[in-house]
Amino acid sequence: MQSPCHSIEEKLDYPALFAAHDTICVVYPIYGSRPPYIMREFAQRHSEHFAGKRLIILVTQLIFSGDGARSFLDFFPKGHMQVIYAEHFLMPNNVCNFFLLRKTSAKRTARHLRRAQQKIAHITVDLTDGRVKLRGFNAWAKVLGAVQGRHWPAIEAKAMHSVRVNDGCTGCGLCVKICPMENLSMSDGRVATHDRCSICYRCINRCPTQAITCFFHARPRWQYEGLDE
Repeated sequence: MQSPCHSIEEKLDYPALFAAHDTICVVYPIYGSRPPYIMREFAQRHSEHFAGKRLIILVTQLIFSGDGARSFLDFFPKGHMQVIYAEHFLMPNNVCNFFLLRKTSAKRTARHLRRAQQKIAHITVDLTDGRVKLRGFNAWAKVLGAVQGRHWPAIEAKAMHSVRVNDGCTGCGLCVKICPMENLSMSDGRVATHDRCSICYRCINRCPTQAITCFFHARPRWQYEGLDE
């Protein structure tokens, strides 16, 4: 749709960026049927800039998330924005050290990517034609989201303080560079943590020596490297 695309990790003039557009699209992964901490923090910090905007919400999920898209609105006053579209996308598993979650096969990963691209094409047509679709906004989705998200605040609070770096760390600093929460830093050649982990698993999946874990502390059995565009 020829629209600018930014990461919330970028250092931008967000008040000016929001002021320049009537419609904003937010994209985030679902954690326990809720937006991750980093997205909630961003939403609350820029709440006044979201006011009166038309909103598109696109979220990624592993299996299902109930009201993952709708839950973004929980951080704003009622009627703060007008949601004109909401959709969920299935994506491969990136949790590489929890025994109940298996690595997504190459065939399934390719299928996820193909279907996501097809869905994006349909969404573009819907938006161009003015059609409204609100995935996850019905009562049943809200019930499912509430059940899934019931224990998430406690899990998230525990996870923030859970990062461990073992003796396999070489001090390369890659995890420090890629952490979206600035939770990691280098101290005397070692990685130090600052209790702000949002469980994105970026560091765990990218560490060349598999020396870092959070929440689940089993050694990664494999590493998720993302999807080829």
